Amino acid sequence: MHLSAKADYALRALAELAAAADRNVRAEDLAALQGVPREFLENILLELRYEGIVNSKRGSGGGWSLGRPASRISLADVIRATDGPLVTVRGECPENIAYSGAAEALQEAWVAARRSLRDVLEHVSLADVAAGRLPAAIDRLARDPASWVRH
Repeated sequence: MHLSAKADYALRALAELAAAADRNVRAEDLAALQGVPREFLENILLELRYEGIVNSKRGSGGGWSLGRPASRISLADVIRATDGPLVTVRGECPENIAYSGAAEALQEAWVAARRSLRDVLEHVSLADVAAGRLPAAIDRLARDPASWVRH
């Protein structure tokens, strides 16, 4: 998996918005809190607004807020909004790729990889990140990543 700077910055800023609860936070404050370029972050926030992930308010007391509760925004939602599908092969969905001969099993491997990513990224919310706690199964995997591999 390749996570772009755009997705990374978006996730970091959204974690700050989740921690801010219902307060509006200015883009420059989000950028400063996470050490990310303000102008780049402002463009990302505009894209996330289009996707309904954030709202903006102008004027005194204005800024950015989450477009829905943090518990209902998964990491996968944000990554898809910034980077597109979680797993592609040459820009295609794994199901649409056909291999032959000795490489035939690659398609199933890509489908399984996508499923694994979804099992993590769709089950971790911005609320989880902001609270500093992951769902138990994902926390176990993070603490012992080799535990799921069967030899």
